[in-house]
Amino acid sequence: MSASTPFVLLDIDDTILDFQTAEAAALRRAFTALDIPIDDALIAHYNAINRSQWELLEAGVLTREQVLVRRFELLFKEYAYNASGAEATARYERELCFGHWFMPGAEELLKELMGDYRLFIVSNGAAAVQEARIRSAGIGPYFEQIFISEELGADKPQRAFFDRCFARIPDFDPARAILVGDSLTSDIRGAKNAGVLSCWYNARQRPAREDIVPDYEIRALSELPPLLKRLFPC
Repeated sequence: MSASTPFVLLDIDDTILDFQTAEAAALRRAFTALDIPIDDALIAHYNAINRSQWELLEAGVLTREQVLVRRFELLFKEYAYNASGAEATARYERELCFGHWFMPGAEELLKELMGDYRLFIVSNGAAAVQEARIRSAGIGPYFEQIFISEELGADKPQRAFFDRCFARIPDFDPARAILVGDSLTSDIRGAKNAGVLSCWYNARQRPAREDIVPDYEIRALSELPPLLKRLFPC
């Protein structure tokens, strides 16, 4: 690759790998092992609590360790379940390491982009879990480097997370970089903090926000290659 090859930073969860499906499967196995009754309604309520806790982390209010346990503690308190948040966290993360599901078109996207772009993963997930899922999916060879917040000591959307990523990328040029992800608060806000272009992968057609506006929006991963060709012509 030449020095002018564009840099494509890809989120992993719900961008390349279908985290919602993996999460539901892991929750069902973990809660069953803990003798906690689980159904779709409980999973949906957990998801709402989980999102709120991660947004507090992104805002710098909570630490990663607090989020991982607190989401279960809040859920168990609401349902009056006598269960340990720490134990649920440990079991859930073990279950999350098994198996993987791709987002529609993700495998095809990586095959198409490889060779023409320098590809990187930028993830807020737990290191052990993300590394296991990446191995399971067999996608490691597509990426020049994989950046996980737990290992870098900073989280998206903090500028420090991206500064540490960029410092590890030889010849990095922010003017020829774009971040693609599904989260407005983590990925799109992070791209703006980092001074690179942003592309919101809005496959689930979530509502826009006036305070976080992406540079570009796509609804399917098949839309990304032609967008990149327009942005970074040869």
